[in-house]
Amino acid sequence: MRIDLHTHSTASDGTDSPAELVRNARAAGLDVVALTDHDTTRGYAEAIGALPEGLTLVTGAELSCRLDGVGLHMLAYLFDPQEPELARERELVRDDRVPRAQTMVRKLQELGVGVTWEQVARIAGDGSVGRPHVAEALVELGVVDSVSDAFTPEWLADGGRAYAEKHELDPFEAIRLVKAAGGVTVFAHPAAAKRGQVVPEAAIAELAAAGLDGIEADHMDHSAETRARLKGLAGDLGLLATGSSDYHGSRKTCVLGEFTTDPEIYGEITRRATGAFPVPGAGGRPTV
Repeated sequence: MRIDLHTHSTASDGTDSPAELVRNARAAGLDVVALTDHDTTRGYAEAIGALPEGLTLVTGAELSCRLDGVGLHMLAYLFDPQEPELARERELVRDDRVPRAQTMVRKLQELGVGVTWEQVARIAGDGSVGRPHVAEALVELGVVDSVSDAFTPEWLADGGRAYAEKHELDPFEAIRLVKAAGGVTVFAHPAAAKRGQVVPEAAIAELAAAGLDGIEADHMDHSAETRARLKGLAGDLGLLATGSSDYHGSRKTCVLGEFTTDPEIYGEITRRATGAFPVPGAGGRPTV
């Protein structure tokens, strides 16, 4: 089984529609894919409606969090999307995305970059606008060569010259909310230092004590040495260690299935979840 538990669609900042994403996942030889758009569940219905035979969909989201001034992302799997408290927090984060992106545009203009809000809004389309859309505008203007190159202190990285804060969850509260909604939590790319400052391992231990289920060890932004260290940390803390592509379509260089999750780890995630269940494609069978 090939299992990719971290992907994005046009419902947030990917370039594949939810329907295209699940079709591309199956074409890439995946058996299970998780749809984890930023702070939204809006892509679920389209993805489920287009789910091909032989592919199982795990519904999820990537929640924006901040701890002691450091931004981090929390993957939430198989929670009840209708649970009101978690839904309210996701809405607060989404509502703050537009003014935040507009602030980043204004800061870039003050730095002499000819980006406009209309350009960023066009790139975002119907998705939840975010930094990758601003980054793509910088690529279009020739300011940087790639979206990843925009996530530096010079431009959009945490604390960068054009960075702007937004409403974000406390990760301990995020764990509580996801658990209350029957879901499972995994700390996304916890050591991706090139994105900006990362939380110390002592904080990961505190999150584990608070109910964190796992950490995303195998990820394109982790070196081989870092991946091995994170797997050791997961073992020490009793956490699940996952692997994922963090696929964004053409917006990033990673490909579907570039990193995958062990079937036993995936099985444990599905066993712990009570808010929702994996959805098998037409004619397929649940892989739980």
